[in-house]
Order: sequence, then C-alpha cells, then structure tokens
Amino acid sequence: MHQVHRSEVQFYSDLYKSSAVGIKNILCLTGDHQSFGNHPGAKGVFDIDSIQLIQIIKNMRDEGIFQNGDEILARNPDVFIGAAANPYADPFELRVDRLRKKIKAGADFIQTQSVYNLDKFNRWMDEIHSNGLDKKIHILAGVTPLKSLRMTERMKFHVPGVDIPDTIYSRMKNAADPKSEGYEIAIELIKELKKINGLHGIHITALFWEDIVPSLVKETGLYPRSSF
Repeated sequence: MHQVHRSEVQFYSDLYKSSAVGIKNILCLTGDHQSFGNHPGAKGVFDIDSIQLIQIIKNMRDEGIFQNGDEILARNPDVFIGAAANPYADPFELRVDRLRKKIKAGADFIQTQSVYNLDKFNRWMDEIHSNGLDKKIHILAGVTPLKSLRMTERMKFHVPGVDIPDTIYSRMKNAADPKSEGYEIAIELIKELKKINGLHGIHITALFWEDIVPSLVKETGLYPRSSF
C-alpha cells in the first residue's frame, strides 16, 4: 500500500483497515506539496513526514505502542515497511545519509526513483555498498518504461527528481517507433541494473502500459523469479 498521509489520525485508520484485508507491504512517503497538484489552494496537513511515519509503524509493529506511548489493545499490525529514495536529488552527497536515517527509523525496503542515468545510480550504489547499507535493507531499483516521446519529454523536463540522459532522450526523439524504442531501453536498463552489487530487485512502473510487464520480466530474466 502506498501511504502518503500527513494526518496522523487518518493514518492509523488506514493502517488498520489495510492490515485487516491482508495488505502487508506499506510504502511510506511524505508526498508532494499540494501546490504541485491540480488543487493548489487546498490546505496542507503536515503532522508527520516519511521518516516519522516509518518510526511510528515500526513502534506499532515491534513494541505494540502508538506514537503517544499508549499500548495497542488490538493485535499489532503485521507489516513490511518501505520507503523511497532518490539517487538524483540534490545535494547528492546527502542522499546516502538520508537513506541511513530511514534505515535507522525502521524501513525494511527501499524503492528508488525511476532509473535512467545508470552512471549516477552506480555512484549512489557504490556509496551504499561501501557503507554496508545494502546489508541492512532491501533495495529495489525503479524502472519506468518510456511509452512515447511526449512521455519522455514530460519526465525529462517537468518531473522533479528524474534524470533522463540526453542519449536516451535522443534515442526516443529520433526513433521511427518510440514505443518499441522505449521498450528496448527498459530491457537494457533492467539487464544493467541486475549486474549492480547490493541491489535486491526491480520495481517496474509501467504507466498506462501494464500489458508489457509479463514480457518485460521474462525477457530480462526476472521471471521465473531471479536472484540478485
């Protein structure tokens, strides 16, 4: 479940409802400011950020207590706690420290921003590996296949935190069939990501293109389930 609530009360409600229906994986995000959405005048709620959210869930799961110290009278939520990481955000030097804080707070797995710039992603993973953090958390690299030139341009020029190299942009711009080219780029990225030391899996986000996922995981050896 994708959890971006900034309201602590609403969060408790959602966590127990999701747990009741068997949802165990919780991805904790701070979420984007409302000014970036289509209701910029809406009132923001900022009770908790992603790191606080991770810590609250960990204490509920492991210690059986709420944020205020009260004991949980029902059963503790049985959840696997996830968080996000962006290897491309500035300043780059603080990215690994930010991940370390999420691990300390209690995150069990990390999903990264969509990876297109392999050189920079490798630098980030080298830092993680040298600090031993890949032994403390499961890291999933994000892959978002590019379906069209329009999507590529939106991701490259308008989505914060996404780094699409000019080489990939040129391939999509000059391709006779951008859809096919985007699919091939996704295959190439996944195959290269599988070689990276310390990476534990791939998180595929095929936006409005879900039907390619079965062939994508088969062609890249992700299915049957592969080991990194």
